[in-house]
Amino acid sequence: MKRLRLDALRDPMAGLAFLETYEEAVARADAFWQDRAEGSGEGSAAARQFVAEAPDGVWAGSVTVLIEEAGTKDWAGMPVERRQGHVVGVYVRPEHRGNGLIKALLDAGAAWAWERGAERVRLLVHEKNARAQGAYRKAGFVPSGVTVPLGKDEEQDELEFVLGRPY
Repeated sequence: MKRLRLDALRDPMAGLAFLETYEEAVARADAFWQDRAEGSGEGSAAARQFVAEAPDGVWAGSVTVLIEEAGTKDWAGMPVERRQGHVVGVYVRPEHRGNGLIKALLDAGAAWAWERGAERVRLLVHEKNARAQGAYRKAGFVPSGVTVPLGKDEEQDELEFVLGRPY
């Protein structure tokens, strides 16, 4: 998990896609990474990380889905109006892009959220990250019209994309 995250933070688009830097992440103790893995593993009802493994055993990509409860506030202090899944930490290695892997990861994450009673699944994407926006649209997510100021730079926004629960 640590290696994949560090590789993601070295991606040219990392500054638009993640709220932490490579330098911040690499400085974290192993206990942080172990807690993070445990907190998004099979036993967790609040978060789940989905990993795509290539035939050679290398992790090709990953998404994590957090369950947000109605009546709480999200990471940005915005009110959560309904039980929902929140997709974070999306990354697919460059050599595995364009083959449907991101959609498969997002589908797995959404299915997990639906099993937990989520009414919708959402994610936030930087307003200038056209590549990611295109991938999310192909996976069925649509802009909700909600914008959130980027935590590290109030002059930039992230756009909320949502996937409605299939009935």
